[in-house]
Amino acid sequence: MTTTVGHHIVVGVDGSEAALNATRWAAEEARERRVPLVLAHAYLPLFVTYPGVVTTPESVDAIIQSQRDDVAQYLDRATEVASEVAPGIDIRPETRMEGPVPALIALSRQAQLVVLGSRGRGGFSSLLVGSAATALAAHGQSPVAVIRGRAPTEPPPEAGPILVGVDGSPTSERAIAFAFDEAAFRGADLLAVHTWIDAAFESDFELTRNMVDWQAVEAAEELVLAERLAGWQERYPDVRVHRMVVRDRPGPGLLSQAERARMIIVGSRGRGGFTGMLLGSTSRTLLHHASCPVIIARPVDQS
Repeated sequence: MTTTVGHHIVVGVDGSEAALNATRWAAEEARERRVPLVLAHAYLPLFVTYPGVVTTPESVDAIIQSQRDDVAQYLDRATEVASEVAPGIDIRPETRMEGPVPALIALSRQAQLVVLGSRGRGGFSSLLVGSAATALAAHGQSPVAVIRGRAPTEPPPEAGPILVGVDGSPTSERAIAFAFDEAAFRGADLLAVHTWIDAAFESDFELTRNMVDWQAVEAAEELVLAERLAGWQERYPDVRVHRMVVRDRPGPGLLSQAERARMIIVGSRGRGGFTGMLLGSTSRTLLHHASCPVIIARPVDQS
């Protein structure tokens, strides 16, 4: 498989329903890719004191033991769920006593993929995607999958095409590779979407938009998309590919197709991004608003 880089798939586990949905999805992925599944939980010891309350060694020990019991329960439940979905896969629970974000970033260095729920136990109901998912998508060194359903508590959709955003950037090429892999082993159609209007384009042509031959522009963009996909279609002859050229900005253009997609795969930063931005505006938009899993692909050598 073209996207294989690391040695295993990592999924963040915290006992939430979103994390269990992510575990199910990750177990299927590990089964198809024939790699181990690491169930990762990271936490810092929590001590809460109040005025007038004396903390004793015994009470501290009790708090630590309670946390350990919770972690064991989370990992046991995730192991059970993963085994139900993918019997026989190699499951490796791992606990780290550090913050979740640095722990997941460290784990991403040797992972094929890191999988997270859209919102964990630490999230507020108004946050559509957790801080750990956002930070990992920006700073992790492997592709990152954020698993979300049509509604916050629903599992991810199991039907529909694999949707990939194509813009010709290096991370877009990585996204295409990942998307063809997913479509091949899931037996799904691939919908490749190329959008060709962004804020800069609209501003530049605002005064002359009536003189632009839009049909010619669209035909040229269709040719760009066909060229980007040509080699991949030869490698994956059994994957049925649908091409769509949309006159819209990337975020809205991809979101308009999300309701019928099984997942969306994009690069971490497209051709319109600034080099200092580790996560592009399109990726952030999809992480917060898509109604299906979002996979953020990154170049192999990206830090």
